[in-house]
Amino acid sequence: MTSVVIDKVDRACALKTLRARIRPRTGRVLVAIDGIDGSGKTTFANDLGELLSESGFTVIRISLDNYLNPASIRYAQGRYSGKGYFEDSYDYDKFTDEVLEPLSQDGSGRYRTAAYDVSQECEVCSPWRVAPDDAVVIVDGLFMHRKAWCPESGKRLWDFSVWLDVPFDEGFRRLAERDGGSPDLNDPVNERHYQGQLLYLSNCHPDEHADLVVDTSGPQVLAD
Repeated sequence: MTSVVIDKVDRACALKTLRARIRPRTGRVLVAIDGIDGSGKTTFANDLGELLSESGFTVIRISLDNYLNPASIRYAQGRYSGKGYFEDSYDYDKFTDEVLEPLSQDGSGRYRTAAYDVSQECEVCSPWRVAPDDAVVIVDGLFMHRKAWCPESGKRLWDFSVWLDVPFDEGFRRLAERDGGSPDLNDPVNERHYQGQLLYLSNCHPDEHADLVVDTSGPQVLAD
């Protein structure tokens, strides 16, 4: 489909709008929830899944964070490299093979949900599952509007996509509140993430490709 960017909306409006736009679709539907660190991607994706489930949809929830690369690859360009954060964080090939291709409209429906456990820094093999033909697949994660999935011209991967808009200082404040780290953008770890996401924004312009741009700068319960 052709992406139609709507003026920035609030969370409640976005959830209802997505439900209304997904409702008439047939076959599997791929929905991407994108945003910077601390924007509330997991929370929004879970809320959307709940709303759709209550409306009678079959929902499949998957997080790109379950397809991280091993640390040896993630930090190959340097422990604090923003370029490395942008380019090397995720195993896109495995994610495509185990999630995106099988859960596409014409896919087999046989998929997995995880290949890596970052808390243990080890590979995992989640069990194979079979999706029904009419499932709504909601994927949350960084870099959902990367050029391989949302090219400047030609067909994009997602049926619907969302960009959660929040200032960087607020996003990192939330992460510090949740994880106990520093909210300072100059902290070396934060600086890596910040610079990597600036590269993403300047190269891929996710707010221009998303179907909905959602203001998530207000108070919320943060899960991602």
